[in-house]
Amino acid sequence: MAKSSKTSKVKRIGILTAGGDSPGLNAAIRGVGKTALGFYGMEIIGFRDGFRGLVENNRLPLDRHTLAGILTVGGTILGTSRDKPHRMVIDGKTQDMTETIVKNYDKWGLDCLVCLGGGGTQKNALRLHQAGLNVITLPKTIDNDVAMTDATFGFATAMDIATETIDRLHSTAHSHHRIIVAEIMGHRAGWLALGSGIAGGADVILIPELAYDVEKIAEAIRRRSQHGTNFSIVAVAEGAMSRDDARAMSGAEKKLARAKDIQSKKSAKKEIAELELRHQGNTIRLAKQLEELTHLESRVTILGYVQRGGTPSAADRVLATRLGSAAADLINENHFGVMVAARGDGTTPVPLEKVAGKRKAVPLDHSWVQTARHVGTCMGD
Repeated sequence: MAKSSKTSKVKRIGILTAGGDSPGLNAAIRGVGKTALGFYGMEIIGFRDGFRGLVENNRLPLDRHTLAGILTVGGTILGTSRDKPHRMVIDGKTQDMTETIVKNYDKWGLDCLVCLGGGGTQKNALRLHQAGLNVITLPKTIDNDVAMTDATFGFATAMDIATETIDRLHSTAHSHHRIIVAEIMGHRAGWLALGSGIAGGADVILIPELAYDVEKIAEAIRRRSQHGTNFSIVAVAEGAMSRDDARAMSGAEKKLARAKDIQSKKSAKKEIAELELRHQGNTIRLAKQLEELTHLESRVTILGYVQRGGTPSAADRVLATRLGSAAADLINENHFGVMVAARGDGTTPVPLEKVAGKRKAVPLDHSWVQTARHVGTCMGD
């Protein structure tokens, strides 16, 4: 393909993947790389294991050969980590490595650093942009909770996997007249549990945005039994909380927001940490409560990392490819300090300041919530 005449000098791009792995990362790397190399004649260097690779100069040159065949591959050929540039453990000590990253950015003659990641990566990329680097990000996470974008790549595949799991659980629940509680990932957002719960026909869907009352869930299950249906599927997001727990967490977070001195902040943070620790195992406790209240056997299935693995779906391959290609377009136009957001069938650059530190929760009036209610799904409230 002919090179664009828009560029007067060959640009060199650095690219890294950070945070948790997600379906579509390799498709996004390929989208950036093939557009940058083939259309604009740029050079591209991959840095291994997230921001740590840029600190340690751990590189992987990306060319047509390296990019070939990765579109359908899960995970990331660059590796990933949750290291933060300003709080990275080096030789057993937590250090601010921002200055080192800036020096290595200059050392390798980079014109832009492309960071693929979720909410944490958006914040880390903003810090590097504020330190003087040209940065562009792509929104990646199965949680679909990155602000200012219609969708994140990885979400569609994870929703397909969770839906298939719920489909398969139906036969066991029906055969044994059981309640099966399926814990679905999503961090503190309910998109994944809500979408897969609707698609899989779950009888109860619990999301972090709607605190639940276990008595109301039990009542809905008992009502099913009275109508001759002695099984139920409960799709519960990992961040879903009972009303009591949600009130306690909200109170602790408000204390932290109001705290003026160091001691008050430490106390509030400790309270939040204790509540988060208590929340671990919440799905198992919920299943036991429902068993006691309904007198139906209950079983728990925790999907875990299986939702993040394997071949990305067609939808995620398309999304990741077009976001990656759009990133190369923006680099060619010298448009930096932005995240490439999905907007309908197109893309739009959004300033990192509008993305970092924000989370896209499920609005309580969202059409998916309304749809779930209309088809008779119990939302726990």
